[in-house]
Amino acid sequence: MIQMEIQKQQEVNSNRSFRTIIRQLVEHKYFQPIVIAIIFFNGLIIVTETYLTGNSLLLAIDRIIVWIFVLELIVKIIGLGFKGYFSDRWNLFDFSIVIGSLLFYSTPFVSVLRLIRVLRLIRMIPAIPALRKIIDSLMKSVPALTGILGLSILIFSIYAIIGTTFFSEVLPYEFFGSFHTALFTLMQVVTFESWASQVARPIINEVPWAWVYFVSFIIIGALVILNLVVAVILSYLGQDDEVKREEQMDRLYKENQELKKDIQEIKQLILNRNNNN
Repeated sequence: MIQMEIQKQQEVNSNRSFRTIIRQLVEHKYFQPIVIAIIFFNGLIIVTETYLTGNSLLLAIDRIIVWIFVLELIVKIIGLGFKGYFSDRWNLFDFSIVIGSLLFYSTPFVSVLRLIRVLRLIRMIPAIPALRKIIDSLMKSVPALTGILGLSILIFSIYAIIGTTFFSEVLPYEFFGSFHTALFTLMQVVTFESWASQVARPIINEVPWAWVYFVSFIIIGALVILNLVVAVILSYLGQDDEVKREEQMDRLYKENQELKKDIQEIKQLILNRNNNN
């Protein structure tokens, strides 16, 4: 009985040591750069396939890359454990991409296969910390951006109604003939795509005061709202650095307090010794 328990304990220790070795491999400083290089190489293969469609060598290399990603997935799961691996949402994203590549690799739908191959390039985001930081900031800013989205919808709706009311007979139907066509025209205006020559100037020739409509819409719709979006994203982008800075300051403060306490204890011990002498 005791021998069986000893054997079980040895097996547990060997499993732990094996997982420790794999974890050290995953956390090695060269592991992630190698993965990034393979993703880059995968991107080059995908780009080359657009010129050499159906090339057997490229397809074979692509298949090898897929199994390298599978091996990376297995190594990470073993090293980090199921709980440690799947607790990170970026690992969940990687897992879904790799499993999707396996499931749809032999699909008869060429478009689906190409889409999965292209999605593999998105793995570059969790692989590079700077990109991951930007996407995390964007996701955190979504609740704040919903307010700006609501404001944008309101402004676009007001200007679309004004456009259909006053300009529906000036230009063809596809510009301001209805509410939805006016919304699309305003989207064209806010992107500055041929808005002056195709939309604004023909209307201003017929309705002289229309310049107020377009100038005010560009200032509010393009400049103000765009700056609001940029400001919100930048505020969330700097939050992580601020949180890390505060954590570092708190740690330094605690260490300083502990150091002061140790110095006071040493000082008290020295005073007590001098008094005894």
